[in-house]
Amino acid sequence: MSNSSSISHFLLLPLADTRQLQLLHFCLFLGISLAALLANGLIISAIACGHHLHTPMFFFLLNLALTDLGCICTTVPKAMHNSLWDTRNISYTGCAAQLFMFIFFISSEYSLLTIMSYDRYVSICKPLHYGTLLGSRACAHMAAAAWASGFLHALLHTVNIFSMPLCHGNILEGFFCDVPQILKLSCSHSYFRELGLIAVSTCLASGCFVFIVFSYVQIFRVVLRIPSEKGRHKAFSTCLPHLSVVSLFVSTGLFSYLKPPSISSPSLNFSVTVLYSVVPPALNPFIYNLRNQELKNAMGKLMTLYFQSI
Repeated sequence: MSNSSSISHFLLLPLADTRQLQLLHFCLFLGISLAALLANGLIISAIACGHHLHTPMFFFLLNLALTDLGCICTTVPKAMHNSLWDTRNISYTGCAAQLFMFIFFISSEYSLLTIMSYDRYVSICKPLHYGTLLGSRACAHMAAAAWASGFLHALLHTVNIFSMPLCHGNILEGFFCDVPQILKLSCSHSYFRELGLIAVSTCLASGCFVFIVFSYVQIFRVVLRIPSEKGRHKAFSTCLPHLSVVSLFVSTGLFSYLKPPSISSPSLNFSVTVLYSVVPPALNPFIYNLRNQELKNAMGKLMTLYFQSI
């Protein structure tokens, strides 16, 4: 195929060589997606219905759960479809839409995680100014900025990538359309614009990461000066879930994109792609649920009301 105008579809990475393993992967993805949908759905419902959870921390957590749902619904259903029907095809338009939606949700999630670190910083380091700095209007503006930045980021990458000529076939080394796999198909002289855009995105992401680290350095300095053990435990209990989610998100993403090409293989590529695109959105609600007693109580009440109603 000489250029992208002649490409009507892409071929995704097959999840397995045998029919039995394909069905096993289908069942695995089905279980992961159902667990993620149920857990994130419960978090969203519990926060929306629980008036005592209408605080900045839980408002941002609700938005985070929405991005997790978006990530799962963007990548997993197509992989399940291909496994069940023993196919690898994804249309050119479908690939563009999948790439846009994945970047949109991932970028929005990272922005929300950065905002949530600021929320924890103000809550612990500047508690007297918490209501002023994180009022309802300020929270709404910050959440809107996170979603808008994700949309702009996704739009720029998608338009730029799919305006490049593709000279190296239509076979992608992933189970969904992602930036590195499509760049490998581009002509050698045509991807410098995208590399420049990736460099700018990397700088912005690094700035967010530095902000998160700085926030937690300040938080830990304040927490360690709290005289009572109960007070320190309460402060840590509100920070550890967020810190765990950030660590999982950043570590899996870095490993996926900075993995040396010399150790690349189809099975490893599949495992790594699942690691950063499926595992964090599926685990995030469980991390928050295990560490936050208020959220566990609200979800328990919600489930009790549901079972009583039926």
